[in-house]
Amino acid sequence: MIGWFFRNPETGRVVVAQRPNLPLAVYLVATVARLVVGKNAALEVVATVGLVVWAVLEIVRGDSAFRRVLGAVVLAATAARVAR
Repeated sequence: MIGWFFRNPETGRVVVAQRPNLPLAVYLVATVARLVVGKNAALEVVATVGLVVWAVLEIVRGDSAFRRVLGAVVLAATAARVAR
């Protein structure tokens, strides 16, 4: 019964993780750069925008319900972090 949550409804394949797409790669690179150079407002903006774009793409085009929910959770958490 829970299997549907992790399956692509078109292919039936289980989709939990996949290679990072460009917005997620931008987020990861900017985050690593922030760790290396220290606090940097420009890198923080780039990382946040990359993560928001990734989350929206997952909500709209996620391959499984799990991926769409994950995008919504990440978007909500990011919005809450930015709002503080």
